[in-house]
Amino acid sequence: MVADLISALNRYFELVHASNDELRMQVYRLRYQVYVLETGFEPRDNCRAGIDRDGSPFLWEEDEFDRRSDHYLLRHRATGLYAATARLILPYPEDGSEPFPIEAHCDLEQPVTDKAIRSRLGEISRFAVSKAFKKRIGEAGTLAGVTEDVERYFEEGERRVLPHLSLGLFAAVMRMVHAHDISHGYAVMEPALKRLLGRFGVVFEQIGPEANYHGQRVPCLITAGDALAHIKTAAPPVWDLITDSGKLLAEHDMESII
Repeated sequence: MVADLISALNRYFELVHASNDELRMQVYRLRYQVYVLETGFEPRDNCRAGIDRDGSPFLWEEDEFDRRSDHYLLRHRATGLYAATARLILPYPEDGSEPFPIEAHCDLEQPVTDKAIRSRLGEISRFAVSKAFKKRIGEAGTLAGVTEDVERYFEEGERRVLPHLSLGLFAAVMRMVHAHDISHGYAVMEPALKRLLGRFGVVFEQIGPEANYHGQRVPCLITAGDALAHIKTAAPPVWDLITDSGKLLAEHDMESII
């Protein structure tokens, strides 16, 4: 049942807002692990180098859009390890016409051009799940997929949750959407992730043909108000996860959007 899945997800994992430099570095280091080491989607040459507290060198993955982004991490409660991360690229404050990555890498049939909407437009980006928390055989080379390697480490309840960590990341995205008053969200998604989220009522509208961008990706758009209304009808437990049972909407005075 969906309710049991959501309960288990909350039991084993917690959302962490990367609200300071130390946590944002955890984001960038996890992205290096997933995007460079595990999938090879980004070249090592594009990464930056630093020295850890114990004097050992490390690399991290950061790009030009991080300066206008907010970030979240998904932390495994039992080990304290960061399992996944996602970011929301925000509107450029000085110029609403500043492009988003999707507009550079995809042939959009329905780009957002309205200035009023662009001032509240974000892009959901850098969905990444650590290989240690992936589960399904054959998905080790995906970003949000989930390898059989964890079978020996986690108890049954945790193994059942692992394929659905993307729901936790989407909950993180909606927290950022509310915090920054974003009404519309671009996303360039793996088709499998789009289908998975759709099963739980999170429906993205395809706005262009599939593009070869780190593999086949679908350019999409989602509207926050419509999405939450649809999720509340289709999968109430998912709505509870995303909105913290409605508390998040009340805190941000956003109840009117549903």
